[in-house]
Amino acid sequence: MKTIKVVAAIIVNDHKLFATQRGYGEFKDGWEFPGGKIEEGETPQQALKREIREELDTEIEVGELVDTIEYDYPHFHLSMDCFACTVKSGDLVLKEHESARWLGRDELHSVDWLPADIGILEQCARLL
Repeated sequence: MKTIKVVAAIIVNDHKLFATQRGYGEFKDGWEFPGGKIEEGETPQQALKREIREELDTEIEVGELVDTIEYDYPHFHLSMDCFACTVKSGDLVLKEHESARWLGRDELHSVDWLPADIGILEQCARLL
């Protein structure tokens, strides 16, 4: 099975996490932590900064690795490095996503997360 290596930003501000709703593709309308694929020659941290700049027009500070989620979707295996992040500059403008929300600890299960992202929610709650 093909493995896809991606990075995800767990953006924390004021005891809330930033979640985005996919606006395209096979998993359209599912909620996720923003991020994307690592390109050739990039570190995971560089990829995450690039992806957030491209998708949300925002500069982030990438902090510690929270966890690496391994998840088998029907047609591929996803390996997702999830990093705690903060906004350095920018307004989190949605360029590719359908919607976004800031979620507090008691709201983490109020959206329909993609299966791989569900695997990191417990660790995310500890960041709040």
